[in-house]
Amino acid sequence: MGKKKTIINELERGIYDIKNELRYKYKAKSGLTKEIVEEISYQKNEPKWMRDFRLKSLEIYNKISVPTWGPDISEVNLDNIVTYIKPDVDLKTSWDEVPKDIKKTFDLLGIPQAEKEALAGVGAQFDSEVVYHNIKEELVNLGVIYTDMETAVREYEDIVKKYFMKLVPPNDHKFAALHGAVWSGGSFVYVPKGINVEIPLQSYFRLNAPGAGQFEHTLIIVEEGAKLHFIEGCSAPKYSVINLHAGCVELFVKEGATLRYSTIENWSKNMYNLNTKRAIVEKNGTIEWVSGSFGSKVSMLYPMSILKGEGAKAEFTGITFAGNGQHLDTGAKIVHAAPYTSSNINSKSISKDGGVALYRGVVKISKDAHHSKSTISCESLMLDDKSKSDTIPVIKVENDEVDLGHEAKIGRISDDVIFYLMSRGISEKEAKAMIVRGFVEPISKELPLEYAVEMNNLINIELEGTIG
Repeated sequence: MGKKKTIINELERGIYDIKNELRYKYKAKSGLTKEIVEEISYQKNEPKWMRDFRLKSLEIYNKISVPTWGPDISEVNLDNIVTYIKPDVDLKTSWDEVPKDIKKTFDLLGIPQAEKEALAGVGAQFDSEVVYHNIKEELVNLGVIYTDMETAVREYEDIVKKYFMKLVPPNDHKFAALHGAVWSGGSFVYVPKGINVEIPLQSYFRLNAPGAGQFEHTLIIVEEGAKLHFIEGCSAPKYSVINLHAGCVELFVKEGATLRYSTIENWSKNMYNLNTKRAIVEKNGTIEWVSGSFGSKVSMLYPMSILKGEGAKAEFTGITFAGNGQHLDTGAKIVHAAPYTSSNINSKSISKDGGVALYRGVVKISKDAHHSKSTISCESLMLDDKSKSDTIPVIKVENDEVDLGHEAKIGRISDDVIFYLMSRGISEKEAKAMIVRGFVEPISKELPLEYAVEMNNLINIELEGTIG
């Protein structure tokens, strides 16, 4: 691994850069060994099958090479990463029982307030473990399960065994294997047949410790004819050492079911975000992704939808913002594996101050997926002549009875438009912000209100210093 020095952009990010005192019940040694993996399993009092799964994943990790394509991630050295930090608080169902300083951070991030006003359940993770979890009683009475993954392994073992890392197996890639070995925290959601969860559930993941990794696992099963909107948020304060995020999201959408999965990833600029998200959709089911990628030094994130059943649908709406020193390599993958399936990808990216924003995507229409439709739209906006943007779409079509369209636009912000707005008394800074807000408006309108507000705040933060 390389020894390049991490350069941290001194951008003021307000509440997102709050650092809590580092307190913990248990902290693993840095690095990745069999002993560390066994200790994580011991700390969680896991059943043997999960411990064996972790060790098998570690074996796979040691055999798989680092990807040779995409951004440079040679700076990620597992010898320097702490993979597990257990905070000094057990899981609570009341915010009053969460330590004051941790609760204060979540208060400032708006989580308890959002829970009161707009959510049916909330989970909050701090470093490697979930510290708060709650769900409205009426959903419990309908049979909806929403809990942390550790509780799910103990109390819903049969379901977890059936689905856990079946969609993203450890041999999928090196960081999936790493995740399988050291995963911790995350969310488990099970929505029974025919149940419509009308109010969203939300999990928030906060990484506080410098030099640590976060490896939360999200497993959602939406049974036949059911409906759910699940929201994830994540953030971390800025440090001068590398942090690593290698989470995993597995979504199972059964026949006629609908799942909307919204997320705003808001990492600090010392973070390598190597996340994996995947959904499998059965007959007439629908998966809707709404994704915002902000912060991080490097991101590699390509949510994948496998349209397994006839008439299955996938919608992907995503925004990426790359600033100075950032390389955000994001996109979407869709596999049409059945007839009459449809997909729509709408991706937008913004780059400034030398940032690199790249769309990398795959659409595959198999030989059995006749009468399928797919539309891909990629738009990139560069705010200066130092930034870079590109699209790498891969399209594989194995039958002739399909309807497929692809459109890509890359351009710089128009000096004429800026000049026009300035001639109307608007400052250059505000003129750029107006153009950016208009560019991302199709994405922000798909987000819940509080997340749309957060995204606009993040854009304002990113735009600070763009002028002059």
